[in-house]
Amino acid sequence: MSRIGKKPIILPENVMANITGQKIEVKGPNGSRDFVTSKEVEINLNDNQIVVKPRNLSKKSRQHWGMNRTQIANLIEGVTTGFTKNLELNGVGYRAALQGNILKLSLGYSHDIDFEVPESVKITVPKPTEIIINGIDQQIVGQVAANIREKRKPEPYKGKGIRYKDEYVFAKEGKKK
Repeated sequence: MSRIGKKPIILPENVMANITGQKIEVKGPNGSRDFVTSKEVEINLNDNQIVVKPRNLSKKSRQHWGMNRTQIANLIEGVTTGFTKNLELNGVGYRAALQGNILKLSLGYSHDIDFEVPESVKITVPKPTEIIINGIDQQIVGQVAANIREKRKPEPYKGKGIRYKDEYVFAKEGKKK
């Protein structure tokens, strides 16, 4: 039995949910999202909570049970509080600046890198060495953060590069004479 799947999802007061067949639409203060669940599970809306159950006890339906419940919980969290990823730039001369819809990154290359910000994501640059990515879709926020980090991954000798705020980069020892 799925421990995650058993838990009902409590709807906050400012969130509306609508279920039609296998599709669930959620509207909240930050926007609206929808998700089509697997045919292996059924979803019910009772009072102010959503319950996800497997259609039968086959292995496939039990596999989809917890995953679909988590996806629906992420929809609700996205439209209420949203998702955030914080990036840090470490290195001499490494900076970020936001100009309209373009994130300009100076990362030690001979040229600046222009990163176009998707419409579903909001990027802020409070300091030149800090980037904050916000959005209602966890997958898109994480993918944008990964794409920005890919421009200059943190290297293990001096730690220079773009890293997540809570990321630990294992430092290697340099060459010895």
